[in-house]
Amino acid sequence: MSVSRTSGVDRRLFLSSILGAAAGVAGLSGCAGSSVAADTKDALSAPLAAKVPAGTSLKIASYLGAQQLQFKLGKFGGLPFKVTDWANIGAGPDVINAFRAGSLDIGNNAGIPPIQAHFQGYDAKIVAINITRKPNYLFATKPGSDIRTVDDFRGKKLAFSQGQAQGVVLLRALKKAGLSYDDVKLVPLTSNQFFTALQSGQVDVAPLANSQAPAYLQQYEAKGAHAITTDVVDLLNLLWAPASVLGDPAKAAAVAAYIPYWAKGQVWTYENPDLWNEEFYVKTQNLTLPQAKAVTALANKPLFPPSWAEAVKWEQETADLLAEGGFVKKFDVSSLFDHRFEGIAAKSVAAEYRR
Repeated sequence: MSVSRTSGVDRRLFLSSILGAAAGVAGLSGCAGSSVAADTKDALSAPLAAKVPAGTSLKIASYLGAQQLQFKLGKFGGLPFKVTDWANIGAGPDVINAFRAGSLDIGNNAGIPPIQAHFQGYDAKIVAINITRKPNYLFATKPGSDIRTVDDFRGKKLAFSQGQAQGVVLLRALKKAGLSYDDVKLVPLTSNQFFTALQSGQVDVAPLANSQAPAYLQQYEAKGAHAITTDVVDLLNLLWAPASVLGDPAKAAAVAAYIPYWAKGQVWTYENPDLWNEEFYVKTQNLTLPQAKAVTALANKPLFPPSWAEAVKWEQETADLLAEGGFVKKFDVSSLFDHRFEGIAAKSVAAEYRR
């Protein structure tokens, strides 16, 4: 896919909308900051403690309460540390801001937020990987649209979130269709703005999660809105944490202890779709049971690889794709992975969930 440096996309607009005040925080550094960075780097190379020290606590992202519900229904036993907050935070930019504010210690996102954090100058590391093989997103059109395929995106206004998985899915879909950035009009939004943008006609198309699309289509399909499915996948579902958290031996041990619970929770959800449909989608997300079943029918089988080689390769391809469009600077993504945690998730699940 060719890229023109005179694309209609204003890169500065993207940066200002995504970075906001956080960019100012990144600039507050000096000699003392360099010393702290050196200490953190040394701590990140230290072996993980075998046991979580007493009194250790973490603030963990649990978007829409999914993690607590998984643990409650799955009955995996108590965590060996205190959770001071289960934060209802899911979107990548929100997680980065929460990391910066010290209000979150570990988040669950796709592959693009760690790339975005690096571009902002914020140091955070990936500590667990779940590979997804089937698409988690589809493209929804505005009401009254005649768009039927990705090829029809030419000249259209597309909702684009640079710092979220939806953004990468869109870029990869465009590349696969042979469309350049100049062939479309990328409209910078965050995912929580997509519904309103579609409804109002601000955009022609927006990528929606499989779990979100039913509610939108239920309301607007009769008015001419429809879904466009592709085979483009967002490969990575990951856990990540600030380097400052991972540089604290006690908190790093707690993160390592949390990873098996996270992995087992996803396996339990996959193996118990009927109960999950009722307890989560119907009771907490207000979907009908048929809608819930349609969502879980598209669910990925969890896969926690013992080796992160495929994940690193995918993350590099994603970073390169963003750099190609001028959205970030090109860099080596290997710095985003804390390999001390590699294999922890895989060891906590049955063999069928490791390959």
